[in-house]
Amino acid sequence: MNVPKELKYTKDHEWLSLDGEVATVGVTDFAQSELGDIVYVEVETLDETLEKEEVFGTVEAVKTVSDLFMPISGEVIEFNEKLETNPEVVNEDPYGEGWMIKIKVSDENELNELLSSDEYEGEIS
Repeated sequence: MNVPKELKYTKDHEWLSLDGEVATVGVTDFAQSELGDIVYVEVETLDETLEKEEVFGTVEAVKTVSDLFMPISGEVIEFNEKLETNPEVVNEDPYGEGWMIKIKVSDENELNELLSSDEYEGEIS
């Protein structure tokens, strides 16, 4: 499994990268492989402020539908519109072109509660 060292992770299999006060969020390589072929990504929380662990959207795969959870509190400021027409990008490049949302972070202290790459690898092995 690909688990980039520079990212933070949740037990719900989301990843987060921080650039200033904006965080980019997606699902991990492990999550996309468990879900199988992703056919639809829905995010209806654009411009909403959500608390950590609230549902920000859903991802639909051939096998199942799964909720997507906020890794930290913040305002959803952007949705990766590429996923509307090409949801399979999440399978192909979960840490790059397959990102899902960008969040304006409310509480940077919550970042300390996320898992490091080593901790996340321990969760999935």
